[in-house]
Amino acid sequence: MPRFKIHHITKYTYEAPVRDSANQILLFPIKDEHQQVIKQDLFISGEPGVDIYKDYYGNEVGAFMHSAPHLELVIDSKIEVITNPRPMPDDEVPKERQWGELEQLRFTVPYIDYLKQEQFAAMEEVRAIASTELYKNYTVLKAAQLLNEYVFINFSYIKGITTTESTLDEVWNLNAGVCQDFAHILSVMLRMLNIPARYVSGYVCPNHNGMRGEGATHAWVEVYIPFYGWLGLDPTNNCFVNDLHVRLAVGRNFSDCSPVRGTYKGTSNHQLDVGVSVGYEDGNVQEDVAAILQPHPVTVNTGDSNSFRRHMEMMQQQ
Repeated sequence: MPRFKIHHITKYTYEAPVRDSANQILLFPIKDEHQQVIKQDLFISGEPGVDIYKDYYGNEVGAFMHSAPHLELVIDSKIEVITNPRPMPDDEVPKERQWGELEQLRFTVPYIDYLKQEQFAAMEEVRAIASTELYKNYTVLKAAQLLNEYVFINFSYIKGITTTESTLDEVWNLNAGVCQDFAHILSVMLRMLNIPARYVSGYVCPNHNGMRGEGATHAWVEVYIPFYGWLGLDPTNNCFVNDLHVRLAVGRNFSDCSPVRGTYKGTSNHQLDVGVSVGYEDGNVQEDVAAILQPHPVTVNTGDSNSFRRHMEMMQQQ
């Protein structure tokens, strides 16, 4: 049962004082039999009260308002979490029963939400690869594993080639992206086979294998395996998710799991810096804020007078 320390900082620096900053954060790790949150310290500029509630998907969400004029907003989360290994499906149930079980779940809550398909131009190209006739010759677990491997092999992991605003068509045509792009593509393929798939945000923790995305925010997919439950697949690393992944939130896609989102009144000119440090309890975790913060590009349409939309565009960059 590894124990991790995770430090996640988001910092906004504004050109001129802003006010009435209303924000929503999904920075509270999921608490269940697979992971225990031992401690969490949360600091927010101005020390506003944070109202915590659960959203439709069961995620803990924090909401706060920083009303006073300010030149800087810092959201600083430190957590200690223990993860537990989870047993793998035995996959002994006949494949016909497995696919039949999924057919019965098609219009059942909550699975119906994780089967909704996004429309995009390359859909038929993707459907030709995620062929029902081919993959239903396998069990649901094996089919999901093969698609996970397909994304890993056929898409190049290139930081900075996409943004959170990149469309499925752009990622498909590039055959490249980062973890959230891989998760979106895999989700689309799984849903084409009527396998419920949900997007997961979190962290992947250091190990000796040098997994992609170590020590940073990460994204992967959970698939519903009949007669077992939800199982994590990480297409960025072509592996099953186990005790090296820490889950923050689940949803249909990135927009349901964005770590921070909100709006404010004031100038659109600002800088966004984000830093994440992940390490084992007995390892060295970087505590120097300046050392882990990294600037993130901010795209703002200054011709648009809608401050809420401008801020949402900036949040999507994170």
